[in-house]
Amino acid sequence: MTRGTGILENLLAKLRARKANQLIPDALRNGRILDIGCGSYPYFLSQTYFREKFALDQIHLADIPPDITAIQVDLKKIRSLEFHDGYFDVVTLLAVIEHLDPEGLVQLFKEIHRILVPGGMLILTTPNAWTDPLLRFMARINLVSKEEIDEHNFAYTLPLLGWYFGRSGFQKQGVEFGTFEAGMNLWVRAER
Repeated sequence: MTRGTGILENLLAKLRARKANQLIPDALRNGRILDIGCGSYPYFLSQTYFREKFALDQIHLADIPPDITAIQVDLKKIRSLEFHDGYFDVVTLLAVIEHLDPEGLVQLFKEIHRILVPGGMLILTTPNAWTDPLLRFMARINLVSKEEIDEHNFAYTLPLLGWYFGRSGFQKQGVEFGTFEAGMNLWVRAER
C-alpha cells in the first residue's frame, strides 16, 4: 500500500493488483514471485497465489502475512538483485518505476531478466506520461497520496518503455504493452 493519504489510494491499489493478476498466466503460479516496491504493506502479494512470495521495498515491512518473505533494500541504489539466475517465475513492479532514477532502469531490467526463469515474466505498471499534471492536481485535493506523487521522478510512454526493454535483454516479440484505467496507466508484460 502507499504512504500518505488519498481518498482513491486503496481503490487504485486494488485496480493495479487486479490488472497484474490478469496478466500473470496460471502456469507460472506454482513458482516464485518477487514484488519490487511493494510499499508499506504487500497488498498485491496478499491477494495472489504463488508457491513462494517475496516482497522487496526500502520501507521496513512489519505485520505481513507469514507466507511472504520481506526484504528491505534501498530501491534507488539497486545495482544488482541478490538472487540466483533464474530464481523467479514472475517479477512485478507495480507503480514503482516512476519513483526511480531513469538512468538506472536499464540495469534494473537487466537484473530482472537475469533472475527470471526462461519463460518467466516481468509485469509492470506505471502512470501514463500525460497524467502527470492531473496526478499532481489530484494530490493537492487529497484524491491520491501527495507523498507518493511528489516522489515521481519520471513519466513514461509506451514507446519509451519499449526502448528500455530493448536495451535490457528482453526480446521485442516477448513484450506486450497496453493501458488501463481509461488510459491513465500503462502495463507491460515482458517474457524472458
